[in-house]
Amino acid sequence: MGPSNKQRLRVTFVLPSVRGNLSGGARVVATFADRLQRRGHTVNLVSLPETRLNLRTKLKSLLDRQGWPRVPQDSYFDGISVPHRVLESVRPLIDDDVPHSDVVVATWWQTAEWVAKLSPSKGAKAYFIQHHEVFDYLPIERVKATWRLPLYKITVSKWLVELAAQEYGDPQTWLAPDSIDTDLFRAPPRGRQIQPTVGLLYSTVGWKGVAVSLRAIELVRNRMPGLRVVAFGAEPVAEHLPLPPNSTFHYRPSQSAIPGLYASCDVWLCASYVEGNHLPPREAMACRCPVVSTSVGGPVDVIETGKNGFLVPVGDAEMLANRLFDVLNLDEAAWRVMSDAALAAVTRYTWDDATNLFENALYDVIKCDSVAANAARQIETARRA
Repeated sequence: MGPSNKQRLRVTFVLPSVRGNLSGGARVVATFADRLQRRGHTVNLVSLPETRLNLRTKLKSLLDRQGWPRVPQDSYFDGISVPHRVLESVRPLIDDDVPHSDVVVATWWQTAEWVAKLSPSKGAKAYFIQHHEVFDYLPIERVKATWRLPLYKITVSKWLVELAAQEYGDPQTWLAPDSIDTDLFRAPPRGRQIQPTVGLLYSTVGWKGVAVSLRAIELVRNRMPGLRVVAFGAEPVAEHLPLPPNSTFHYRPSQSAIPGLYASCDVWLCASYVEGNHLPPREAMACRCPVVSTSVGGPVDVIETGKNGFLVPVGDAEMLANRLFDVLNLDEAAWRVMSDAALAAVTRYTWDDATNLFENALYDVIKCDSVAANAARQIETARRA
């Protein structure tokens, strides 16, 4: 637990729509909000309503033989008791939407634009950044501009701290990496599977690198024809990105089912081109599964090559395949050593540790904001004198 002698804070998180959002980033915000409230802070959530699909999207889904689409309703925020206001329509946030707080936290590039425009009475303005979202399907220049807004940045990985300083000229960014829920993501000691098995998170989003993963798996299958693939994801398998034969796919599995999927694998594969602080590889490691990953945020902070998994250059399917084969070809004793090392790497840093860092960052943000406000008042007073 955090220090008990500090003031209780009023914290408001501003979010995009959370309905159907099962991203790791949404889970992290929900966890921090819940844990801060449990520590005695007054926490509020404000989010947009669910996104409604337009007719064109619905018809395209029918033409793609995926049926009439529905916006999934599950949310990580349903399982916590933090007060949550959902706006009545999709629109920019205004002062009347937000309670008076000590600190108001934007959690997405668009919410950062809105938070920056709130009045000072709504609290010090922070920006919780979990990724560098410069993707073709987003307005890239607007996304980049949010990094330059007068918001105090809190982020989850070292490379994002470095990015803030090197690309955006902000040397003052707080680091509060998320952790793994070891009450959920755990597995008993085990040996290798009878049938060699590799697991991956399935996505058609290009930067997730699934096409590279599948190419690497194909190369391994040339050497291990009996290789089995276990995958899960938040979208159905697409015709243009099919899984190989002998694959098992789980569409939007329940949270309670995911640890068993990790534990059914001998190695977890991640071929992302970029990540903020990617959760699935670390969740897999908490379930005693070694990981072969590209060198992206999250894995680079916990994987020691050759000890609990392997890191390879982004986009290199052949090297991914070679390292997958190395893990799959270990003898039983050596695989168990790597499995135990994977578990140890992700369980030495807990959610209590993460919440301590996030809580302390909020205190620092409020203090910095107060100092800046006092300095501005003194300058204004001197100007008028």
